[in-house]
Amino acid sequence: MSIHIGGRTLARSQALQLLFQAEANGRAVIEVLDGDFALSEGPLDDYARHLALGADEVRPDLDAVISMRARGWKLSRLNAVDRNLLRLALYEMFNVDEVDVPVTIDECVELAKAYGTDESARFVNGVLGRVADDLDAGLDVVAAAREAARGAAAEKGGEAPEAKAADAEESE
Repeated sequence: MSIHIGGRTLARSQALQLLFQAEANGRAVIEVLDGDFALSEGPLDDYARHLALGADEVRPDLDAVISMRARGWKLSRLNAVDRNLLRLALYEMFNVDEVDVPVTIDECVELAKAYGTDESARFVNGVLGRVADDLDAGLDVVAAAREAARGAAAEKGGEAPEAKAADAEESE
């Protein structure tokens, strides 16, 4: 698909492409950046690099939030574009104070329209809207997602990978 975008929208598009490539190749974003990577438009924007590296660094927490708010969907069953777009948006919502949450949601819905399926924009908007409601209510979304992951794992008789990774990060 050929779309022309610029500014932070372009940066988000580039970050999405980096996250997608990293996941598709089973690599960390830093490894993708150190090798050959493809962008639909370039050169790589610094903000894109920041978003992709940041989202990749806290991916277990972001995945726990997605799992908690993507009602009826297992993370592994999500479309790869949707999954990585949600990671990107959540990272920006949680970690970039100078961008308002509604702006992040609107931008990511537009990217979902450009890169996803016919249902992607509505799905992404719904998940991000639920997370935004949680944030507005003062909920520590990441802590709640970690707890939900632990509860789900306990029901299955083991600890959730997201919970293990989050616990390891907390102990560092």
